[in-house]
Amino acid sequence: MKQFSTAAIASAQDDENATSLLVTDRLGRFPDIPLFERATAPDTWQPVGVAEFLDEVREVAKGLIASGVRSGDVVAIMSRTRYEWTLMDWAIWFAGGVSVPIYETSSPSQIQWIAGNSEARFALVESVRHAEDVSSVRDQLPALERIWCLEQGDLDALKAAGREIDDEQLEAARTSRRAQDVATIIYTSGTTGRPKGAELTHANFVETSRNALDLLGQMVVPPGTRMLMFLPMAHVFARLLVVLAASWGVTTAFTPDTKNLVGDLQSFHPSFLLAVPRVFEKVYNAAEQKATADGKGRIFAAAADTAITYSEALDEPRIPLALRARHALFDRLVYSKLRETMGGRVSWAVSGGAPLGARLAHFFRGIGVTILEGYGLTETTAPVCVNLPWNVKVGTVGPPLPGGTVAIDDNGEILVKGVMVFRGYHGNPEATAEALRDGWFRTGDVGSIDEDGNLSITGRSKELIVTAGGKNVSPAQLEDQIRAHPLVGQCVVVGDQKPFVAAIVTLDAEMLPAWLKNNGRPAMSVAEAAQDETVRAAIQTAIDAANSSVSRAESIRTFEIIDTDFTEENGYLTPSLKLKRNVVVKDFSDVIDRIYSGSKPPEASGGSGS
Repeated sequence: MKQFSTAAIASAQDDENATSLLVTDRLGRFPDIPLFERATAPDTWQPVGVAEFLDEVREVAKGLIASGVRSGDVVAIMSRTRYEWTLMDWAIWFAGGVSVPIYETSSPSQIQWIAGNSEARFALVESVRHAEDVSSVRDQLPALERIWCLEQGDLDALKAAGREIDDEQLEAARTSRRAQDVATIIYTSGTTGRPKGAELTHANFVETSRNALDLLGQMVVPPGTRMLMFLPMAHVFARLLVVLAASWGVTTAFTPDTKNLVGDLQSFHPSFLLAVPRVFEKVYNAAEQKATADGKGRIFAAAADTAITYSEALDEPRIPLALRARHALFDRLVYSKLRETMGGRVSWAVSGGAPLGARLAHFFRGIGVTILEGYGLTETTAPVCVNLPWNVKVGTVGPPLPGGTVAIDDNGEILVKGVMVFRGYHGNPEATAEALRDGWFRTGDVGSIDEDGNLSITGRSKELIVTAGGKNVSPAQLEDQIRAHPLVGQCVVVGDQKPFVAAIVTLDAEMLPAWLKNNGRPAMSVAEAAQDETVRAAIQTAIDAANSSVSRAESIRTFEIIDTDFTEENGYLTPSLKLKRNVVVKDFSDVIDRIYSGSKPPEASGGSGS
């Protein structure tokens, strides 16, 4: 079994908990850097100091205690990404509680499962709609005693109720939880079966944050960094980054509605971003289509190629003078405008959740925004590995963070141990025993480690396709490349126990009109575009490019475009935008049957090798 370890730099004392990150680390080291900025009006941000935030956290925490929250009690949070989300989270910890995030898009049945399985006694929700959804299943939640709603002014009511609690009572509650106690229960995305509640301890948050910051803080998020958070706070990666930022000299702002993202980027001017690959794909594709519409498509293509070549040259001893000059020209013409779209100050970003792709990683590094691709899971408090800024290895997710060890077993599965690994699944000893074996967390992902400890992800072991000919195919490798095309919304590779590999493709309705116009086609619906030969030819080109990265036996022989996109709203994506493959395969079995109804597979195009 091949493995690679990075020694821990920092640790947590037994009597510490996550609140130490705010009370000791942040207040003690960076008391004068605003902790947050709140949007008080469009394009207007109001700083919130560390002491000011702590005062408000203590007010809400006292209200929770006055209302019956006791040490170890579970409190659910259901809200969009906003300042109040993190205020409630810290207040629950100060009151000695255990927070359980619920995605604000969750259905009543999902709410019932998470709140019921975690035995939540209380719920803090953002809107009346959320309160109604929780109330609709309240008769199935015997432990739930009370629901507070932000829209109905319940935060102020909590602050008022807390006036009867003195500072000594609050401090006793805050310090009642120790490093090894559960801080939060985060439910997995649920791509298959019921979501499982991963119990993350206070030590997980404290040690993961401190070790990551000791390694990367001064370079990637130096004191004074500005971070705009727009990913769901119910997701472990967003949650960890906000907690980490709160313990360091970072100012964080929140965007509840991604429709306002561009405006918020340009008014808040972040210097650091956290995003999933789809966000970076959208930025690139939108810029490319706009340039084409303005008659500058060839200039953009040349600028993109130059950015990629320049990024690749950064790994060499010297950059050719001609390339430096060409890069400087395009920086004035193209790259500076792209950076301005992102607020003008972003120099570092972290991407996780899915592979970014080498071309996109090199493009953004070439325009001056280095994306550090990382890897982690809910069960690992988000990050296991991340690319190191002084040694970026595009195509990998970097080595393990300090305090972490990564191994590859004989079947290629990625195993993890270290400060970031969870305690177990709440109330599910069978699943815990299956996932945590011999001191290792079995991730279910497949990958490899190079001589420097950099991890490469191949795919999910449970998602591997085995064709009728016995060939193992990792669908993610093909899907991620195809999805980078501006026309493609989602892609699902199929072929398990079938004679050849095929794909189901959906179109990106947002990008379609611009693409049609830029390619001389009339306006048409998604259903019409799915049958259009020019559209189909463009998708075939994307598939040919993806096929060139795999053998002939693994290549996609044919595809079908459907007029239904896969979204979180229609149940085909998780809130963290992971594909529910089993649901797609089940619901679109007629499409799959149609693909394989012919007796002879089409010839492969673009495949390399055999």
